[in-house]
Amino acid sequence: MMLYKMTIYGLLVSTLHRASSSRIASAFVAPTLSSRCNTYKRLASTTRHLFASNTNVDESNTTTANTTKQNKKKKSSLQSGREKRRKFIGMAKAVDRGQFENTYSPGGENGISFEAKSGLPNRDKPFCVLGIESSCDDTGAAIIRSDGTILGESLASQHAIHEEWGGVVPGLAKTAHEENIDKVINEALQKADMEICDVDAIGVTVGPGLEICLRVGCHRARDLAIEHNKPFVGVHHLEAHILMARIPAERYINKDDTATEGKVLDVSARAMEFPFLALLVSGGHCQILKCLGIGKYYIIGGTLDDSLGEAFDKTARLLGLPVGGGGGPAVEALAKEGDPKSVKLPIPLQRRKDCDFSYAGLKTAVRLAAEKICVERGVEKVDELPHEDKANIAASFQHVAFRHVEIRLGRAMEQVQKEDGIKHLAVVGGVAANKELRRRLDALCSDRSEPWDMLVPPPRLCTDQGAMSAWAAVERLMVGSSDVPEGHDVYARYPFSFSSNNNDEEK
Repeated sequence: MMLYKMTIYGLLVSTLHRASSSRIASAFVAPTLSSRCNTYKRLASTTRHLFASNTNVDESNTTTANTTKQNKKKKSSLQSGREKRRKFIGMAKAVDRGQFENTYSPGGENGISFEAKSGLPNRDKPFCVLGIESSCDDTGAAIIRSDGTILGESLASQHAIHEEWGGVVPGLAKTAHEENIDKVINEALQKADMEICDVDAIGVTVGPGLEICLRVGCHRARDLAIEHNKPFVGVHHLEAHILMARIPAERYINKDDTATEGKVLDVSARAMEFPFLALLVSGGHCQILKCLGIGKYYIIGGTLDDSLGEAFDKTARLLGLPVGGGGGPAVEALAKEGDPKSVKLPIPLQRRKDCDFSYAGLKTAVRLAAEKICVERGVEKVDELPHEDKANIAASFQHVAFRHVEIRLGRAMEQVQKEDGIKHLAVVGGVAANKELRRRLDALCSDRSEPWDMLVPPPRLCTDQGAMSAWAAVERLMVGSSDVPEGHDVYARYPFSFSSNNNDEEK
């Protein structure tokens, strides 16, 4: 038996050497027979492992080769992505320069080839549209007549849900949309004294926005359009903001107002005709656009980083203000009590003579200034500062943020007036509800050598709500444009296809 084990031992050592594992074998060549026999099991285990490794070497090499190829492919893809991003460094975001897969172009390549893919209502008489909005944190629905009269509307706010988190939580927003979508639709219909079958078309926001939130509204609108055989319009959220400026002022009031009760107004009347210049300032976007027609918008200036609304939100959080209803209103209210020139802050992009925006640097400057004041006051956190200091910080931030807007917008106004003879400005988006911004932009328009006309929707129609989706759908339908509801998708990023900045090459 001992001889048998010795023979096996010799074969094992030989095998180990043949496997080019002499270092392992040598480690187990013990000086005595007893110690050799004691290492038998370990040698056998090691040999089995080596045999298994040699047996599977081809398979292992193949797997390694495949993994290497995949890693190279990923690396190449990452490098390609970096190269694309590097190409657009220093240029405004959300501007299509060929890098986006999905863009908004209802009028086709020439901007005027509209198609009624799901039919049209009878446009020889006033028609009614149900609009649905769920792009972010509020669920809205409204019924609007094609003359601009709001027949019924409903809005379910999520302010209380997100306030404790300091910002919108997409998952919570989606759940709230799902819980409220049918309720707001039914409430809007009820206020309009209508049933869903009485509606002539359905419009819904499909982008840009939070994808999981957009999907809630889009799927419900698709289902209703298919079930009741109604024309369907996939609404562009930014276009909806812009087009709110075209509703005649007397139509902002709803059907219950005595001025419009029982009356149908001219469906072709608009408060502002194309072309015009638009300043869009919201929580997610900051753009200056030359508006030429439905679906035809050229971005003259856009943000390189944060939007104006984002800067307000971040400043509100820095100061420890409640942001459930949005950081903008909170900062605006506090700024009224402060000195706008008490805290020295830099105006962004002073050396760039274009129309783009940047708020990331200003946001950082506000934080550093606040931390400096903390040291002077002997407190650890910004939200522990005295109310007066907070008010001064808020007022100084708002002053510089709006001065940045005045400079960039003033330059854009000069450009379009010289090139296109445009002298009409629409200020739209959530931040357009800020009274100080309205006051300063009104002065910017009226103090020019050739005064401009400025139009700003009422504050409640500046923020996200169902009426904007309904009215945008009316505008699309009036030019003969509708979409196919079956399978219509939503888009987190959805730039205008006519958004090329004429100044990009110069930058």
